[in-house]
Amino acid sequence: MEVLWTTLVLALVTGSLAVANGRSGLGCTLQGTPSPASLSQPGDFVIGGVFTFHYYVITTENNYTSRPKALQCTGRLNFRELRFARTMVFAIKEINNSSELLPGVTLGYQIHDSCASVSVAVKVAFQLANGIEPVFFPNQSCSKSATVRAVVGDSDSTPSIAMSRILGPFGMPQVSHFATCSCLSDKLQYPTFSRTIPSDYFQAAALARLVKHFGWTWIGAVRSDSDYGNSGMAAFLQAAQAEGICVEYSEAFFRTSPRAKVRHVAEVISRSTAHVIVAFVATGDMLVLLSELEGRLMAPLQWIGSETWVTNRIMLQFRLFSGAIGFGIPRSVIPGLRDFLLDLGPAQVSHSPLLTEFWETAFGCSLGGSQTSAAQKTCDGNQNLQDLQNPYTDTSQLRISNMVYKAVYAIAHAIHSIICTDKTDDPTHCNTSISVEPQQVMEHLRKVNFSRNGYKVSFDSNGDPMAIYELVNWQVMGDGHIEFVTVGHYDASAPDGQVLIMNKNITWAGGQPQVPVSVCSESCPPGTRKAVERGRPVCCYDCVPCAEGEISNVTDSLECITCPVDYWTNDEKDECVPKTVEFLSFHEVLGIILTGCSVTGACMAIMVAAVFYRHRDTPIVKANNSELSFLLVFSLKLCFLCSLTFIGRPSEWSCMLRHTAFGITFVLCISCVLGKTIVVLMAFRATLPGSNVMKWFGPTQQRLSVLAFTLIQVLICVLWLTISPPFPNENMKHYKEKIILECDVGSAVGFWAVLGYIGLLSVLCFVLAFLARKLPDNFNEAKFITFSMLIFCAVWITFIPAYVSSPGKFTVAVEIFAILASSFGLIVCIFVPKCFIILFRPENNTKKHMMGKMPSASFGST
Repeated sequence: MEVLWTTLVLALVTGSLAVANGRSGLGCTLQGTPSPASLSQPGDFVIGGVFTFHYYVITTENNYTSRPKALQCTGRLNFRELRFARTMVFAIKEINNSSELLPGVTLGYQIHDSCASVSVAVKVAFQLANGIEPVFFPNQSCSKSATVRAVVGDSDSTPSIAMSRILGPFGMPQVSHFATCSCLSDKLQYPTFSRTIPSDYFQAAALARLVKHFGWTWIGAVRSDSDYGNSGMAAFLQAAQAEGICVEYSEAFFRTSPRAKVRHVAEVISRSTAHVIVAFVATGDMLVLLSELEGRLMAPLQWIGSETWVTNRIMLQFRLFSGAIGFGIPRSVIPGLRDFLLDLGPAQVSHSPLLTEFWETAFGCSLGGSQTSAAQKTCDGNQNLQDLQNPYTDTSQLRISNMVYKAVYAIAHAIHSIICTDKTDDPTHCNTSISVEPQQVMEHLRKVNFSRNGYKVSFDSNGDPMAIYELVNWQVMGDGHIEFVTVGHYDASAPDGQVLIMNKNITWAGGQPQVPVSVCSESCPPGTRKAVERGRPVCCYDCVPCAEGEISNVTDSLECITCPVDYWTNDEKDECVPKTVEFLSFHEVLGIILTGCSVTGACMAIMVAAVFYRHRDTPIVKANNSELSFLLVFSLKLCFLCSLTFIGRPSEWSCMLRHTAFGITFVLCISCVLGKTIVVLMAFRATLPGSNVMKWFGPTQQRLSVLAFTLIQVLICVLWLTISPPFPNENMKHYKEKIILECDVGSAVGFWAVLGYIGLLSVLCFVLAFLARKLPDNFNEAKFITFSMLIFCAVWITFIPAYVSSPGKFTVAVEIFAILASSFGLIVCIFVPKCFIILFRPENNTKKHMMGKMPSASFGST
């Protein structure tokens, strides 16, 4: 805004006065007091130069009764900027002595001080365009060629913007060596601006990539409150956001800001939790900030600097910046420059106020015998620049100086292409009579493409060069002083993967051996995901463990990955592992116990059968149809053995066999018990007078009844296996973390029909046995059958809820337990008492004892 108002006022005043003077016949008169050039030399073609020798302007109040005085700069002389200006002079001297570039042509220069001020820069721009003669072209049109053909400068972006807005309408080319604001690439606003230093757009991207490379996601940011700082930081923040980097704070200030503002910025830096600071700050502004930071106690900070200050040797005095890194313009070598810079003596210096100020400041004395202050002594003539070590004499790392050098040569090549293209009689001279307008220089400047001292010079359509940087690190040397060490390179035009290359070790802030850590939240390890905290930047998050069945196998995962259906997470939740397959195995404790019980029961049945067979002629064996007793023992043995089909890995055949074998053998077993119960009842009825019931339930009928009852179960099983047989199934619903291998019953109707039929026979047998429990007999078998059926029914009634609610392999274990318990109940209640009498009470195994009060009809024969 300041630039626009200044431009507008000057344009209106100049225009109105010119019109008035034109009408009065006085011609064009220069308004205001011109500022003399700091360094100048006449020539066939003059090149303007604008540098920031000072950082402040002496402000005066105008009384509007007299012509304002020329603006005067103040503050300490910037030796580095003086070196830039002298490099321009050196380059012009080289060109004037060249027989290849502009032969026979002398270039001149007018170098001014912008004081880093917009108002001064605007006035300098007008002077370079119009000249400083008080009156020109009397009684003629107020138009003439500019006094200079092109301008080199300024060193700062804001004054360069102001100058470009003035020089642009005149078509005058401006080539800056140090103005990096990306806004200057806009050719609609700044059509005549070019530069030899890359735009901040590229530097911002390089800094964001650098920060990301070292894993710094939580940083602070400070910037100059100027076009350079604001534009550069805006580009950096945009690039940082794309890289996932968060900024804890972003503070802006200017060297002329109130002390309270600078103090606030220092307090924000000292209180912050970010250990890395990116500074897009001009050198003059940085010096002001450091004066506030130096007295504060705080942890070492890792400074990331822009090229403006990170390669400025004046900053090396601050130990606060030890370990700082940033991108700088590549170092270069300009042969002969150092000798030229040192080739100054009191006689030559005394002709230039600027050089006089430099001499007096550098040596602390005054020239010409007049002391400028009481503390200064008079220079005795023994001062020698060779003895000085300051930014002016330091040519060990020529970076920006080379940008000035290239800018001058670019302008010279543009002029050369205009006046030295036609063949002349003297090839060692160019045609200086050709009128060269700034617009022509502008057109040819964009086309230049040459190399000087191994450095290529060319411009793209925006007037920008190729973006190449060195990664500079502030390292403490063995003797304690700090030096700039190149530790890497950045080339924006390189292929991916080669843009940023580091080839040396970096020294970190505070002498840390490892890369500093600057994050808002620690990295989330594998097995967790990031959950952003509400109201805070995305870099501040909590680490939430992955849910069941989900994993994250990378650090800082944004989300967890669901495992495949047959996989589950490990304990760390960073890997999907195959789910544990569970089934009742012969090798586990439970399987071994149940197998042992099954085999024991089968052996017990075999021993009972052996005892009965050996004593088959005894009354207790013959009683109640010994054939049914042997068939019952055989079926019990099958019941015990069929439980083994439930153990082991389920297969298609085992699933069909286990349920059908169990159903058929149990029906056979219950049918035998039912037959024995009916025999007891019929035998008692047969003792009644006139009863002939036993002839209707003899051995043949008993066999047929057992066969009939069993065939019904066989038919049910056949239908079940035909329509929807059991099959092996992987149950993943009951447990999320493991797979249960089980036998799906297929048809639930078939399964419950088998169990229901067994239950029906069991209840019927229990009722009949209960009715016969008090029949008169010394050995009442019905009583023992009642107990066995009571146990059988109790087991299978409790089996149903236990079967439904038992998980996994325990479902099978419950079913086996029910089979074994009911089988043991039958064999113990029905056969153990008989075996006890046979083996240990043979005196009771007689017909007389067995008859007791029972009639003889109760005994059947085989």
